[in-house]
Amino acid sequence: MGKNLHGGAGDSRARTWWSACKQDLRERERAAYLAKRRGRLKNAGFTILASDCNGTMMYHDLGLPFLSPTINLTIGMNDFVKMLENLPWYMEQELTELSVEGRTFPTGLLGDIQVNFVHYQTFEESARKWEERKKRINWDNLFVVGSAKGACTYETIQRFDRLPYQHKVIFTHIEYPEFSSAYRLKGFEKQGALGTTTNYTNRFLKRRYLESFDYVSFLNGEGF
Repeated sequence: MGKNLHGGAGDSRARTWWSACKQDLRERERAAYLAKRRGRLKNAGFTILASDCNGTMMYHDLGLPFLSPTINLTIGMNDFVKMLENLPWYMEQELTELSVEGRTFPTGLLGDIQVNFVHYQTFEESARKWEERKKRINWDNLFVVGSAKGACTYETIQRFDRLPYQHKVIFTHIEYPEFSSAYRLKGFEKQGALGTTTNYTNRFLKRRYLESFDYVSFLNGEGF
């Protein structure tokens, strides 16, 4: 019995050591991967307007400042498209607090657009960051990123595709060849819907689901 216990403890230590080695290797490879991506980026000073945290993660992983008010928040796709259809007007509106029963995060109202500040503690902080980053918008270097989630319908994607922005993409879980702005992200084919695209996949290499899309080429204005 003592021999088995000793062997079991040794096996446990070996597994712990190997797990730590694998984690270190993953992190080192991840750092090299991101450095290579940053080296490919030619464009600078761009604004990413996103319906969820995909834009936030693009800025973060590229090591860039947030030149956009749509950081660490979500906007439903129908509202997002409506906002983009009249963007200058909406950017002039005052953000007001909206009370939503059961919500654990602040919510704001921009005209008739609901903004969910999912990664903020208070509405005051949310509004301050929104106003601060709104002033940084580069109207001459805009990129629009949507996600076909929630109440997003075929008609929503159609409206998004018609938006007058040169650089735009909407992530989907299935192919929409009829829309030039639609891009199917890999990994959600069997789920019946688009999941959390900023999460890491279960593979050894540390990659976000988002990264099946070459967003560096997209942000360089090279399309996809």
